[in-house]
Order: sequence, then C-alpha cells, then structure tokens
Amino acid sequence: MIEIHTVNLSSIDLNLLVALDALISEVHVGRAARKIGLSQPAASHALKRLRDLVADPLLVRVGSRMELTPRAIALRESLAETLQRVQTLLVADSFEPGTTSRRFSILMQDHLAHLVVPALFKRVHAHAPGVRLDVLPWQSPASMKPERFRSIDLLISCSTNEIAGFQRETFFTDTEVTVVRKGYPSASRLKNLETFLNSRHVAVVGRGLTEDPVDSWLRQEGVARQIVLRVPSYLQALQAVAQADLVAFVPKRLAESLATPLSLAVLRPPIDPGEYLEYLFHPRRVAQDPASIWLRKLALDIGEHLGPTGSSSFQ
Repeated sequence: MIEIHTVNLSSIDLNLLVALDALISEVHVGRAARKIGLSQPAASHALKRLRDLVADPLLVRVGSRMELTPRAIALRESLAETLQRVQTLLVADSFEPGTTSRRFSILMQDHLAHLVVPALFKRVHAHAPGVRLDVLPWQSPASMKPERFRSIDLLISCSTNEIAGFQRETFFTDTEVTVVRKGYPSASRLKNLETFLNSRHVAVVGRGLTEDPVDSWLRQEGVARQIVLRVPSYLQALQAVAQADLVAFVPKRLAESLATPLSLAVLRPPIDPGEYLEYLFHPRRVAQDPASIWLRKLALDIGEHLGPTGSSSFQ
C-alpha cells in the first residue's frame, strides 16, 4: 500500500511559501535571501524547514552550483498561482487608477507595438499617470519558460493556438498587402501575379523562424517569389522598401500607418491572402483582478477603434 504524506496546514507559516518561491526562482540561497529581505542564515533555515515539510531536498548542489529537484520543478508554476490566490484572498479588491503605481508587462511583436503602444500609453497616462508599461522583446510563447510567463499581463499574437494559463479574446482583424516606394517603376504591373513573383522581394524572418510565413503560404498555393533581402521585422522591411526598388508583403494596418511618413504605395496583392485575427491574451490567474481588467478594457478599446481592414487605401 502506498503511504500518503499529509501536512498539518496549521503548522505552515505563509512566509515559508514566499521563501520557497524565491528559492525556486533564484536557485541560489543568497540571491533568494536578498530578493525577500532575509539574511542568508535565515534563508538557509527556511530551506531546511521546507525540506522537512515536503520531504524533499528541493535544491541540491551539483559541482559549484545548485539545481532544482524534480519536486521543486513541479512546484514552480503552481506555487506562483497559489501565492497569487492567497494575496487575492487577503487584499481587498480595489483599484484607483489615479493613485496607483502599478507596473504592467506586455508582450507583442514590433509591428503590433507600433500600432498599439502609443495609443495605449496615451489612454493609460490620462487616467493613471503613475502606471508604468514595460513592452518586452518578442519571444514565441511556445519557447518561453514558465517563470517568464508569470511576469506578463498582456500578450498580443495572431497565434490560434491555446496558451496554457491564458485566456484569449479577439483584438482586431488584419490582412496582407503589397508595398513599394512611391515612384517604384511599373508599380501598376505588380497586380500581375507573374510580375509580382519575379520582382525583388524583402522577406521578414522573425526570431525562431526559418522563413517568412508569407513564403510558406505561397508555397501552399504552388508559387514562389524572388527573395533578395531578409530582415527580422516588418518595420525594417518597410524602411528598406522606402529607400530601394523592393517589394514587401506585410500587414495592411502597419503599411497604412507608415504610408505617408515613409512615402509608400499600398497595393492590392495579385493573390488574395484573406484575413486573419490578432488576439489579446491575459493570464487566467488575474482574470478578476480590477487593475488587469482596467488595462484589458483600454487595450480592447484600441482594437475596436482600428475598425475593419477595408480597401480604400489601395492605389
């Protein structure tokens, strides 16, 4: 018969859970102590009590460094959610935008940040001047470690895949367009598929990708375009197009926002790319948090004001 190990909840000091979270995230007793304002002996004592409590060493020395045991790794994500729930239980649900100094972290790609961040900052600052927004460098959710997920308040992506621990809402609709500089030779001929494919294209190959998603789609359609330049972002692609006789195939909303300042011509593609959705993701653990709800409403309002993609901007 398997012996079930039980814990007397009345014997647990909540400060031990805070110490456990710091020890697991830092994997170092000294750094964990500094993170939560303890002396190193006090942190070492807390680790000893935790080891006795869960009947596991949690951190073990391997050579010159410490490593987490499988039990500690298993506790990592659930512990963060548990602490959040405890905090929610003990702290009144109140949020005053005008007096808060809350800090929010947002993850999105550069071209989405170009469309969203200025408007979002303007709305946030108008109501909550003490709030700080941190826009994080883009990283695919599939490659992110659980501890980084814990720091994210909003994530914007066109991914149709579910993200563990996050809820998804429709943000806005977009499509792809052909973009060249104003004065590009024979721009009108790019409406012809053969001319379009044989033109000199700039491809956008983001971090973690091996090719531009546009080229994956074109290959499914049985065609391929001529790539002469690869860049890591849509913003760089449009800057290159503005200064050379190149063709870009980029999101329409971004192209429209930069058409005037960069003197670009936005053209209807010779092959219909259809439409796609951008989504707003937020952690389930803060679904009922008043501050998080407030930020989501501001962001969703921006998505609504972007309106339908339409076709009036084509030249």
